[in-house]
Amino acid sequence: MTETIGQGTSRTEGTTQHLHYELRLPHPVENVWAAVATPEGLPGWLAAADVFEPRLGGAVTLRWLNGEADAVHSGHITAWDPDVVAEYTIDLHGRCRFHLEPGAGHSGTTLRFTNEFDGDDALRLDCLAGWHHHFEFLVDALAGRPKDWSTWNLDRWRQLRETYAAPTG
Repeated sequence: MTETIGQGTSRTEGTTQHLHYELRLPHPVENVWAAVATPEGLPGWLAAADVFEPRLGGAVTLRWLNGEADAVHSGHITAWDPDVVAEYTIDLHGRCRFHLEPGAGHSGTTLRFTNEFDGDDALRLDCLAGWHHHFEFLVDALAGRPKDWSTWNLDRWRQLRETYAAPTG
């Protein structure tokens, strides 16, 4: 897709969907960590963290900022290793794991993201497009341009979903 955000991949096991992304970000690990694992960083690209207890077993409540009234979802931090792994398991998206490494062969950070949830093929495609779109927001936020949620619409998401739904080679 881009040099920074590779196309997400997926596999299905029964009703469990497994999504994977790898991002090569030209920012130090501590900056990427601040974006994906702090209540101050998350609203710039993903959601407001109304509750965020930065520890294994800590509570997390994410509130999407795109104007959807019922977009508040809660869960717990299911893995926590500062500057390395932040994993949230929430009722909306299941298990969301962010694994950060210093960039190999490039400066910056390699972010490996995994999402596991129960759902059908349509939800798998929705989530592949949704996460990809949010990762575009993450790239912008890390560059000092956090998402202005008042400008959010579904146009780019629809384009990404069509790309993910298209048959491959």
